[in-house]
Amino acid sequence: MSESSSVKKYIAELVGTFVLVLMGCGSAVLAGSAIGFVGISFAFGLSLLAMVYAIGGISGCHINPAVSISMLAAGKISVKNAVAYIAAQCVGATIGAAALYWIATGNPAYSLALNGLGQNGYDLASPSGFSMASAFVAEVVLTFIFLLVIHGSTSEKAPKGFAGISIGLSLVLIHLVGIPVTGTSVNPARSLGPAIIAGGVALNQLWLFWVAPIIGGLLAAAVWKILQ
Repeated sequence: MSESSSVKKYIAELVGTFVLVLMGCGSAVLAGSAIGFVGISFAFGLSLLAMVYAIGGISGCHINPAVSISMLAAGKISVKNAVAYIAAQCVGATIGAAALYWIATGNPAYSLALNGLGQNGYDLASPSGFSMASAFVAEVVLTFIFLLVIHGSTSEKAPKGFAGISIGLSLVLIHLVGIPVTGTSVNPARSLGPAIIAGGVALNQLWLFWVAPIIGGLLAAAVWKILQ
């Protein structure tokens, strides 16, 4: 693989994660009162679906450290690319959160403390007050399901050209269940961006939204190897 080809992959991952955070979290922050949990769920899923077809041919459209780590565990990506992908995803997510914050502050009624930035949380920071234990289990299981769909949809035995649809819709499904619990992460970078801008509780609780999705991704890789 040429150096320029590698750089294009990393830029694609940065852009894709930027779009996911801006549009997904943006739907919650800017339009949440109008579209509700269902609308937010579709915003995340449609963002991913769109990016799969936009950059999937360039980088594979991981735009999620849990995906890259799961792919590494399954032997589908090198350590070098996994590390570079994760770095690019984190940068893209942070830029996406910063752009969203800049847009949101254009509304005089917006308050970062009151309205947030679509950050994830548990206990008092959970949308419905779910405990840390509930949040941890939910994030592990939902990420596991998500990655299982990704591994299956991108396998050689799967119908060609439809991966974006199944992967995008599975993210919608996961958000429909997970939003009341944690706001739904299943993506450490997606959690990192808003937490950096919001700070405080979001940053203190960020560990869970790295550890749990990574565990879920590794479990999915292990199960997929068995199922193949």
